[in-house]
Amino acid sequence: MQIIKGKTNIDFIGKRRIALFISSIVNIAIIVCIPIFGFNLGVDFAGGTLVEIKFAGTVSAEQVREGAVKGGLHEPQVQAIGAAEENNFILRMGGVTQLTPESEKKAEDAIRGLGEVVSINKNLDTGLINVRFKSAVEPETIKAAVVASGTGVTEVIKLGEFDYQVKAEGMASKVSAALKEGVPGVNFEVRRTDYVGPQVGKQLRNKGVMAILWAMLFILIYVAFRFDLKFGPGALLAMLHDVIMVAGYFLITRREFNLTSIAVLLTVLGYSINDTIVIYDRIREEMIKYKGKPLPEIINIAVNDTLARTILTSGVTALSLIGLLIFGVGEIFDFAAAMLVGIVVGTYSSVYIASPLVIWLDERAHEKEGAAGNVKAKPA
Repeated sequence: MQIIKGKTNIDFIGKRRIALFISSIVNIAIIVCIPIFGFNLGVDFAGGTLVEIKFAGTVSAEQVREGAVKGGLHEPQVQAIGAAEENNFILRMGGVTQLTPESEKKAEDAIRGLGEVVSINKNLDTGLINVRFKSAVEPETIKAAVVASGTGVTEVIKLGEFDYQVKAEGMASKVSAALKEGVPGVNFEVRRTDYVGPQVGKQLRNKGVMAILWAMLFILIYVAFRFDLKFGPGALLAMLHDVIMVAGYFLITRREFNLTSIAVLLTVLGYSINDTIVIYDRIREEMIKYKGKPLPEIINIAVNDTLARTILTSGVTALSLIGLLIFGVGEIFDFAAAMLVGIVVGTYSSVYIASPLVIWLDERAHEKEGAAGNVKAKPA
């Protein structure tokens, strides 16, 4: 079976200036918008709590969100997962413990009401309150006061004669209490709880970015060694183009940007450079075969020769992703949608970003050779 019968002669390279202009405008727009609007960072990067809940009765995501807010949770994000009849939901919210910027002042006031306080230190990241009183206070009294202020307490540890440490409960227990109050009459179970502190989230984000940069660097070195130095910058620019375009998908759709998104970007890099190398390989072969032909014509021949292969590989991969888009939910859907964007832009960039830059660098090299020849030809 042949997707394309016979040899095609489409002038891809002839449209390179228009394609480069459009790509440049879109890429610049995305880069400008990233610091203005920012990504919708997931718990992996922003830090916070993720709780998976399964209800025994039928409820909607909006009912769960309204119930959670009614029960005292601050701006929870609610997402249905699985089939509608399964009544599975994921709740995401900021904060790892119940000690939040909203509750810490109430907790402090409650502690100060128990006696004269010498010093008090609160850590919202760990949910710890270290307090020193001027006289002894019963740990259970401290716990009862903080709980009454609205912050759940795991335990109160006596560190010294007048020193105490209060450990705030995690958000999962508050989620359960809030849903019991906000969605009465419907039983549920907590299936999974994930906590990521702000510092850990920042480290994950930085390491994810570094993984992308290292991957691009090693790919650039590989291309430069396998082909020629003038081929390397084109491959690098194509990869940058693809990363920015996929990042633009997350920016525009406001889908959650998390570790799965980093996996998408790394996968797109690999897919994009694979297609670019296939075309580069064919260009190198055609340069030997059609020695003396202008490089744009040679690249056009190479792109046409690999067109059937590109359609087959991209098409088959896209078909599997379309299946995931239809049946997938949550992070699976996000992965499939972003990968589909990456496949399209990766195929496009191999033709209209990587190849034109090779032409441009080749033209600059010939201009320099010509200028050097003219200098030598001048009489002394």
